[in-house]
Amino acid sequence: MLIGINPILSPDLLRTLRAMGHGDEIVIADANFPAEACARTLHRVDGIEAPRLLEAILGVMPLDTFGENPANVMAVVGNPDEIPPVVAIFQSTIDETADAPAQLSSIERFNFYDRAKQAFAIVQTGERRLYGNIILRKGVVK
Repeated sequence: MLIGINPILSPDLLRTLRAMGHGDEIVIADANFPAEACARTLHRVDGIEAPRLLEAILGVMPLDTFGENPANVMAVVGNPDEIPPVVAIFQSTIDETADAPAQLSSIERFNFYDRAKQAFAIVQTGERRLYGNIILRKGVVK
């Protein structure tokens, strides 16, 4: 245990977050996401909801401010303008927690999978709400 570090961030996940460089991406994935098939590095936090993990990660990792769209979610299949409840929670979490709040951008499902395959790591949560997936691009620590 450490002071000021959310205890749901395991030693291995903290190591991954620390090893990431500016512009590297991490995926927070829901329980239905094909994480094993997509991940170069996979962490599991079963039983933890995605917004809770998002808040913990944003407590130690800055979002990128040098490019557009540092936070991306998966677009709803067949209705890309729909905002699922979990995505609305993601946005409010970013607004309240991120060092540099950003507007979420959405990516078509298969493009999201392709992007996840290129990510530095994927963290699979126990999130059961549909579309509880988000890609975060790391910024610089000032």
